[in-house]
Amino acid sequence: MREGNSLPGGHPVVFYDGVCGFCNRVVGFVLRRDRDALFRFAPLQGRLAHEVLARHGVALPAAGSSDPGTFYLLLDPGGPEERLLARSQAVVFLLRRLPGHSLAATLFRLLPRFLRDALYDLVARHRYRFFGRYDACPLPRPQ
Repeated sequence: MREGNSLPGGHPVVFYDGVCGFCNRVVGFVLRRDRDALFRFAPLQGRLAHEVLARHGVALPAAGSSDPGTFYLLLDPGGPEERLLARSQAVVFLLRRLPGHSLAATLFRLLPRFLRDALYDLVARHRYRFFGRYDACPLPRPQ
């Protein structure tokens, strides 16, 4: 995805921690299952993420921080209904749109949001320890 003001109209954009081993595995998981190529991806470390998140009042940690926070999902990018989902809301939305994963999304959604977010935060807090960290954001295959 190009950086700058070029938003992919109609395609949800997943903003993820580009140096996180777990986050990159999640991107690969989604790419393998997203048969309709619905989702687009951009690292939280990139300019596009900073521009979009600032527009929604979300401040990312300062450059050089060891943890950019959570991942976000941008719906209707650049459109009149643009909105930003974070943490467990983003996970539920993403799972509901992947073939064969709507049951997992439904079960996860049955938990109250504060519990879903607590579970999300637990995994996020330990993701570098268990899944590693890259020195730079690896690029997925062009497909």
